[in-house]
Amino acid sequence: MNFHIITLFPDIFKSYLNESILARAIKNKKIKFSLYNPRDVVKPTGAQKKNEKPYLRVDGKPYGGGAGMVLQAEPILKTFTKIKNKIKNKKTKVVIFSAKGKMFNQKIAYDWTKKYKEMIFITGRYEGIDERVKKALKAEEISIGPYVLTDGDVAVMVVFSAVARLIPGVIRLESLSEESHWNLLLKKEKENKVGESGLEYPHYTRPEILEYKGKKYRVPKILLSGNHAKITEWRNKKQK
Repeated sequence: MNFHIITLFPDIFKSYLNESILARAIKNKKIKFSLYNPRDVVKPTGAQKKNEKPYLRVDGKPYGGGAGMVLQAEPILKTFTKIKNKIKNKKTKVVIFSAKGKMFNQKIAYDWTKKYKEMIFITGRYEGIDERVKKALKAEEISIGPYVLTDGDVAVMVVFSAVARLIPGVIRLESLSEESHWNLLLKKEKENKVGESGLEYPHYTRPEILEYKGKKYRVPKILLSGNHAKITEWRNKKQK
């Protein structure tokens, strides 16, 4: 799957996407990402002093008044056109990140990996994005929670991580099959074997007895029994 990210601050993503599992997936060509800055398609405004960088305006005051600035539609639409000219695959999903968007969840992530080959993420900044971008591109607005962020870049990273890890070969299938929300992915197939709630059971590792501030915390005995049927039963009961 190819990810195309439209952002005013592309450098934010470079360190994140070049570490750990995602970096390995990119190296192994399981996923690919490209960064696009809307400032690259706008012309400088105003006179610049010598050795001064040109000012590339991509925002404006909101019509009707109000605080803050709004990202203009034209730079984003021009950037989108550049992306579409590069990709020929029609199975493309365009997503705008907004506090008023549809709440993102595991099933959405799973559905995207099954339906699309190209993902275009448009990050929000300031007071948001001119509404006409959503209408012109028939984009879906997505929110990662009932709160407001300083920018949409963090939201993109969250969604990128959730979607990318579901792509075959990015992580082991066994790791997916025992984690939270997996039953949402298997609902249609009716193959849920880990309880009905979807949230993961508690995990423990060495040492068997953990001492902290004079108190001992033990691993539940059932997990040390070797009785896998009983362990599975215990885990199902412990799911929330």
